[in-house]
Amino acid sequence: MCRPQHLGASLFLLGLLLGFATACSRHPSDDKMAEDIQSKIANDAETRDSQVTAAAKGGKVTLSGKVKTPAAQKKIEKIAAEEPGQIAVDDQTTIDPELPAVPEPTSPMVAVAPRVEKPKPQPIVVPSGTVLTVRISQALSSKGSQTGQTFLATLAQSISVEGRPALPSGATVSGTVVNAKAKGKLKGQAELALTLKRISVAGHDYEIETNVLSNTSKGKGKRTAVTTGGGAAGGALIGGIAGGGKGAGIGALIGAGAGFIGGAATGNKQIEIPAESALSFTLSAPLSLPPRSD
Repeated sequence: MCRPQHLGASLFLLGLLLGFATACSRHPSDDKMAEDIQSKIANDAETRDSQVTAAAKGGKVTLSGKVKTPAAQKKIEKIAAEEPGQIAVDDQTTIDPELPAVPEPTSPMVAVAPRVEKPKPQPIVVPSGTVLTVRISQALSSKGSQTGQTFLATLAQSISVEGRPALPSGATVSGTVVNAKAKGKLKGQAELALTLKRISVAGHDYEIETNVLSNTSKGKGKRTAVTTGGGAAGGALIGGIAGGGKGAGIGALIGAGAGFIGGAATGNKQIEIPAESALSFTLSAPLSLPPRSD
């Protein structure tokens, strides 16, 4: 059986051993201290140019090597003195102003994917040679119309370019009477010539160039239709004959190859085209439209 005094001494010694072991476990190792000091010197802007080695043994830190300035030397001593666990610092460094500069550390390169820009919408170009079939909104004639007069019409058939809508059906079109001449009682001939000048699309007006549709009447049963500025040979009589009433013959659109005014000579050999008659004009120059979002 152990004596009480021996048991107390044993417990005291055991406590000392446990405390020492705990203290040792909390005390950083010499290698860890040296590594931390070396890392701090290399990452400090004032000391990174130094060529210093830190070593530790039993908590004592020894600094050796070269520094560039006295300020850098003091800063390194401070770094070592502030290291947890050190018990003494022995600075054996020397000053060498000729030490080469060390470049600042750079961030790792991050690959950035190039920005892919969406292609910009291209304008819609209605090519020259496209046929525009329109319905005129007012009656025109060699006797009642005046040269230079503006007339209105609406696009009877929509136009698409490469599958994209370009000119919608019902778009407002304006034209000009190029020539209007009434037939005289004794001599002369009736003449009527028309062309288109503008078209309105989505609230914007665009100038257009088309061929000139011309019709001439010389006498009873004799009428000559001609076209200038484009168009094809051949023609069609559209609209109503004199006395046939407004809108007579509506729906008889001129085909894509036609390029003539259709009309009728009255008894006194005047040329008349009733309101709502359909006429086909051919673009003589391309029409450029801005890209549409729909």
